[in-house]
Amino acid sequence: MSDKIKLLQGDITKIAAEAIVNAANSSLLGGGGVDGAIHRAGGKTILAECQAIRDRQGGCNEGDAVITGAGNLPARYVIHTVGPVWHGGQNGEPAVLRSAYHRCFDLTDQYAIKTLSFPNISTGIYRFPKKLAAQIAVEVILERTSADIEAVNIVCFEPENYAIYRDLLDKL
Repeated sequence: MSDKIKLLQGDITKIAAEAIVNAANSSLLGGGGVDGAIHRAGGKTILAECQAIRDRQGGCNEGDAVITGAGNLPARYVIHTVGPVWHGGQNGEPAVLRSAYHRCFDLTDQYAIKTLSFPNISTGIYRFPKKLAAQIAVEVILERTSADIEAVNIVCFEPENYAIYRDLLDKL
């Protein structure tokens, strides 16, 4: 395993990093799960910036990402990415999830971000299979973690996801 990849269990809103990735919905207005937690902990400035993005471009498409400030979070930025809703896997869901991770790294490169934290994208109410989501996440993180990046945190809120990632990362 790359010494730059850190697996953590806990609340992503309490872990310091230059950027925190938000598993957002296309409206960018907050929601449940990690999205709601980030909006609550970050405060009104994140929502205001998301509303400005919505006014400018109409939200964020599945597989894409946008960036805002981090408000009250222990970070400089929040990268909001929209993962796919799982509909059985025959509608390109794995490619869309892969794209969501790549778009996060595109913004990381653009903003010269050195440390970032990822949640488990699409595995909650979007029902993406957790093991497949973890495999995609680890593949993209390994592929895109450049010499410029100091640390990539994979932050699992629930023990089941943590165990899946631990198993995957132990095999590297």
